[in-house]
Amino acid sequence: MEFPDLGKHCSEQTCKQLDFLPITCDACKQDFCKDHFSYAAHKCPFAFKKNVQVPICPLCSIPVPVKRGENPDVVVGEHMDRDCTSHPGRKKEKVFTHRCSKEGCRKKEMLQLACVQCRGNFCIQHRHPLDHSCQPGSSSASRAGTSATRAPEPKPLGASWLAKQLRWKVKR
Repeated sequence: MEFPDLGKHCSEQTCKQLDFLPITCDACKQDFCKDHFSYAAHKCPFAFKKNVQVPICPLCSIPVPVKRGENPDVVVGEHMDRDCTSHPGRKKEKVFTHRCSKEGCRKKEMLQLACVQCRGNFCIQHRHPLDHSCQPGSSSASRAGTSATRAPEPKPLGASWLAKQLRWKVKR
C-alpha cells in the first residue's frame, strides 16, 4: 500500500468506516464520515456550544435569549422560574369579554358585534336583527345620540354631472 496514513475511520461507534475525506466536528473535534458528521447524527455532546438556537418559552411564547455555550434547557427553565409572564399560578387575561345582549343568551365573544339598528352587542348566533328581535326605536338607539337623526351627507358631484351641465349651457 502506497499511502497507509490516507483517510481516517469514522468516530461513530456503530460505523467505523474508513473515509478518505473525513469531516471533523467543530464541537467535539472528532472525525466522521459523510453520514455521521452532523450534530444530530453522532449525538454530539457539545452541540449546544455551536448550534445556536433561540428557544421559545412553552408558557408565554416569548423567545428566550441563550448565550453561546449555555445549555438552552437550563436557560429556559430559569426563565420559567423567574421572568415568565405566564406562570401557571397566575391568572390568565380573559379573552371572551363581550357578552351577548339577547335575553337568555350567555355566550361571550372576543370582538364586539354591535347591531347597526339597536346598537346592542350580540354573539355570532344573534348578530342579525331578525335573530335578536331588533327594535330600531328602542332605548339603546336613543343612547346612540343624534347621529342616527342627522340628515344624510350630500353626494359628491361626479364628472358626468358636470359634463351634462356644460352641454346644457353650450346648447343655450
